[in-house]
Amino acid sequence: MKYGHFDDAAREYVIETPATPLPWINYLGSEDFFSLVSNTGGGYSFYRDAKLRRLTRYRYNDVPGDEGSRSYYLSLMSDSSDSATPIETWSPTFLPTKTALDEYRCRHGLGYTVFEASKHGISSELTMFVPVGANAEINSLTITNTTDKAVTLDVTGVVEWCLWNAVDDSTNFQRNLSTGEVEVERDDERTVLYHKTEFKERRNHYSFFSLNAPTIGFDTSRDAFLGRFNGWDTPQAIAAGKLSDSIAHGWSPIAANRVRLELEPQESKTLVFTLGYIEVPDDQKWESDAHSGIINKKPAHELYARFDTAEKVQQALDQLAEHWNGLLHTYSVESGDERLDRMVNIWHQYQCMVTFNMSRSASYYESGTGRGMGFRDSNQDLLGFVHLIPERARQRILDIASTQLDDGSAWHQYQPLTKRGNADIGGGFNDDPLWLVASVYAYLAETDDASILSEATPFNNEDGSEQPLLEHLRRSVNFILNHRGPHGLPLIGRADWNDCLNLNCFSSTPGESFQTVENNDTGIAESVFIAGMFVLYGSQYADIVERYGTQAGMDAEAISEEVAAIRSAVEEMKQVTESAGWDGEWFIRAFDAYSHPVGSHENDEGQIYIEPQGMCVMAGIGVESGKAQQALSSVKEKLTGEWGTAILAPAYSTYKIELGEISTYPRGYKENGGIFCHNNPWISIANALVGNDDEAFAVYRRNCPAYVEDKSDIRRVEPYVYCQMVAGPESATPGEGKNSWLTGTAAWTFVNVSQYLLGVHPTLEGLSVEPHLPQDFNDLTVTREYRGATYHIAMKRTGERTLTVNGQRLEGHVVPSAMVSEADRSDNDNKVAVEVTF
Repeated sequence: MKYGHFDDAAREYVIETPATPLPWINYLGSEDFFSLVSNTGGGYSFYRDAKLRRLTRYRYNDVPGDEGSRSYYLSLMSDSSDSATPIETWSPTFLPTKTALDEYRCRHGLGYTVFEASKHGISSELTMFVPVGANAEINSLTITNTTDKAVTLDVTGVVEWCLWNAVDDSTNFQRNLSTGEVEVERDDERTVLYHKTEFKERRNHYSFFSLNAPTIGFDTSRDAFLGRFNGWDTPQAIAAGKLSDSIAHGWSPIAANRVRLELEPQESKTLVFTLGYIEVPDDQKWESDAHSGIINKKPAHELYARFDTAEKVQQALDQLAEHWNGLLHTYSVESGDERLDRMVNIWHQYQCMVTFNMSRSASYYESGTGRGMGFRDSNQDLLGFVHLIPERARQRILDIASTQLDDGSAWHQYQPLTKRGNADIGGGFNDDPLWLVASVYAYLAETDDASILSEATPFNNEDGSEQPLLEHLRRSVNFILNHRGPHGLPLIGRADWNDCLNLNCFSSTPGESFQTVENNDTGIAESVFIAGMFVLYGSQYADIVERYGTQAGMDAEAISEEVAAIRSAVEEMKQVTESAGWDGEWFIRAFDAYSHPVGSHENDEGQIYIEPQGMCVMAGIGVESGKAQQALSSVKEKLTGEWGTAILAPAYSTYKIELGEISTYPRGYKENGGIFCHNNPWISIANALVGNDDEAFAVYRRNCPAYVEDKSDIRRVEPYVYCQMVAGPESATPGEGKNSWLTGTAAWTFVNVSQYLLGVHPTLEGLSVEPHLPQDFNDLTVTREYRGATYHIAMKRTGERTLTVNGQRLEGHVVPSAMVSEADRSDNDNKVAVEVTF
């Protein structure tokens, strides 16, 4: 069942009913100011950090859900007098009033959302977006009277303020119910309601909610607006048809503006509501002095003035469209399959940009109050967006590396506002260091910018600890070599990529976090998955040193010695993995703290795991011996079903203290037998690398949103983006999705489809073109911007692999950058013609 449709020309998903199985959301913002908005208008806004700079309040797990942060009410009034009463009130977003609409559409686009609705012949179009270069959310509301009679319509827009720190706001009521402060600025042209809680003390920031029209009333007290027993669906002030001009003193401050529109037949009027965030220098906080208590509103006036007319709003929308046009022309495909094209050209890359901005911090499943930016997560996310914004990717790498500890390990998370490691979560996740190698290699393959390796980068953000980034990579690799167990495999630490495989925790206390409980690492529990990572990313590190060592300040002898040492260690790890890590028909997952195998035929449950099969084959382990093909065959037979490939099988039926959180989930959900979408691309890539092209694409399409759109009633989450997990075959609800948007699936699926299935793969030497597609695809065109040139790549199936560049036949599958840098590139306007047969 579908609840909407793709509009590829507009690059939108059009939702045709508010009654989607779950809220289907979009993200607004691309720099510092961000908002979440659902298809019924729910969500919230924040500046840079969803925990520490939350502007508007959102209640997770609330009943009824998805209400309160921003609300709009359209009231058809009895007349235009001061004593007029509402005939009926509805919301242009359906919620919060839940009044049935005559027409409804929600269009989620790239960085904007539009709600189209009508009731009683009154049509509305509400456009929400965050302009490029502005710390504000703009809500532009156009109302049209399509009837043949004049009407009076009152419009009320409301936001509920969060008192900045989202955790404190939802817990510290003994203080917070007394701290809320507001200011009101009202004249004949506008009303601006300011939220200035804690501004007089340690904060240098405030927010405002404005309307570019004279108002007939406002409220800043939630109690005055809602009344004693009412919710956001039936506020007392809306029912009365009049706001009370209330001033909040503590309790729960809001900002509500009400305007009256007199509309002749066929007349339209546009209102602009602005939610803005302002920071001011400490010596410029006040209009006159601190004793006056009147905030410096000049920067707010300047921000308001940028979007105070419909014309200015349209210009900002046009600029936003140009922003996304500039990003998405970097990679595109024309394949003949509209589902593949829309995912590659629009939604894959859009979701990758959202994960760049959010990591795992703020979604409808991540509250924004705990996880911050993940070390592992952010490094992996970079793989999917480095081609779009290489300059910002460079800075992200340096930010991540600055949180690394000096022994090569890492804080598992850091806060985006402070860029400090999150001590509440700590470290000890032993896969973390190698992901830094992966992201730096991806950046170098994209840009050839060796200067990043010489950037002085601190450890743990401590002054005086700075070392070149290359040294950070060296310590990442050496951390693995210095932490190996009885089989010579890497120690797992607190966990590896699978945060729930906790082989050293042994937790028996209810409510205790498996990620923060004492790590009883005895130096025995080992990870075959990290071994595969070391072979893959250790090899990449050796390639980095070999190619860029001289530019990073190393002499030839040091380069030769280090490269030889690393490649020797990689080969040793490869052999150990093929011996100690092989179970007979697939790779073992790990060895527990008793040195017993995990993910083995010896186990009653959890006999086979997906992660080592994907990572080890991607690293080339077992390719020559045939073990790679055998492992992938076992994955297809034992883990793969209609909705994708499960993370393990059979699922655990009882809690196993020696395995940790993985065995706590019900069978078929999350890490206990769920279909973790994140590592399905590893299986697709692995199949492509060993020549199983049909299965490689089949893995991709099984849980690709566009290919399962018609099953949205089962999958439930948004049909235009990936989710973290789909309930597995052993669950009670197979195919049901959870945790959409913020998942490493975004980056890895784009890496898979763009670099392995379509086969356009950046390397240190140049652009590799080697497609791995099923028989359905015969003629394709890929356009790829790369290192200052635009590659037009024509692909044709002939049964023979050839590569021709600007009419010249080349051996192999790599277009050397040195060749493209020659004079003929300028003669062709930086365009490179590539013809590939496969």
